[in-house]
Amino acid sequence: MKHLHSGKVRDLYELPTGELLMVARDTISAYDYVLDTPIPDKGRILTQLSLWWFERLADLLPNHIVSADLPPDAPAEWAGRAVVVRRLDMVPVECVARGYLTGSGLKEYTKTGSVCGVALPAGLLDGSRLPEPIFTPTTKAAVGEHDEAMTFTQVEATVGDLAPRLRDLTVAVYRRGAEMARERGIIVADTKIELGLDPSGELVLGDEVLTPDSSRFWPADAWEPGHAQPSFDKQFVRDWLTSPESGWDQASGEAPPPLPDEIVEQTRARYVEAYERITARTFT
Repeated sequence: MKHLHSGKVRDLYELPTGELLMVARDTISAYDYVLDTPIPDKGRILTQLSLWWFERLADLLPNHIVSADLPPDAPAEWAGRAVVVRRLDMVPVECVARGYLTGSGLKEYTKTGSVCGVALPAGLLDGSRLPEPIFTPTTKAAVGEHDEAMTFTQVEATVGDLAPRLRDLTVAVYRRGAEMARERGIIVADTKIELGLDPSGELVLGDEVLTPDSSRFWPADAWEPGHAQPSFDKQFVRDWLTSPESGWDQASGEAPPPLPDEIVEQTRARYVEAYERITARTFT
């Protein structure tokens, strides 16, 4: 295997067959930093949850999975966190859909009344449900840099005639995921997907999908607009980092501090609960 790339939470290898091996680490990223403290089993949880979703989205669009079996020459500790995938030409846009207003979308709405050029009704609060899911793409920044919001016109300028298809597929994936998760007591507030083109020019779903890293998951029975929502995703880590307890100044330019054991344990528990609620399977 030839190592090709290390991202925030995944490593990519080229196999002798020409296919790729994608390995999810237990690292977690927040505020454009990869934190020093891992979350045990996180890579396996994200990989197994993505595989579950890929199967349930297959009628909407194809995905990049070739095999979930570990190649014979791969380290045994990669079992459950590595997948063999097709090589794709990845689209240079982060495809995001939102059904609820929070995070960076809320900040933009507060200033402009819109998100990524999409005008929204007045009076929305943190956690408000939007009238319809919207496509809110961003640039695809390098590790350590910040993604910037894009309008649909900017997406068209970047990818041309592909833009409407990106929008429609992103919203369709969000709708399917939100509907299924809601049946299991979880609100999917927003989600980010990665799309790429195969050699025939067909759009293919890659990377991960509808995980606690790529989405905001909220317990439906605790949803209450007007404040930050409890979550099953890495927002829990973001909230600790920006709390007085962490002692970290986000504007300082310094890397965040290590996570305390109790934050690590509670983050892992949230990821496991999200997996088990959504799939109705026990994580082992």
